[in-house]
Amino acid sequence: MIGSDAFNYINILDKAADASWIRNDVISNNIANATTPNYKRQDVKFEDVLEMELRGAKNITLDNKVSKVSLKRLNTQVYTDSVGYSYRLDGNNVDVETENVELAANYIKYNMLTDSINHEFKLLQAVMK
Repeated sequence: MIGSDAFNYINILDKAADASWIRNDVISNNIANATTPNYKRQDVKFEDVLEMELRGAKNITLDNKVSKVSLKRLNTQVYTDSVGYSYRLDGNNVDVETENVELAANYIKYNMLTDSINHEFKLLQAVMK
């Protein structure tokens, strides 16, 4: 993390990209365990935590909200999804087709996040010139 207010957006985007990377690993693990009896799919919780951090008064600008985000509280949490739910006889609740869609969506999100980080650095570079 970079410790300057000029890097607030970059730090949050970096945390989001890390969460997306972890989500990729989790989804891949779900796919790998699609035939494992009693395996329960896992997922990543990050966006809800970020949303809670960004909530504030309606008259506060996004820049002010971003500057007040605690990076220490922006933690990625891996959790087991639908522990008591299974539509299969073997107790597994992984749907490979759904996981592949989630994997593709996460790939797009990760690319968007890295593009956004690059864009923020380009803006900083333009200001320094």
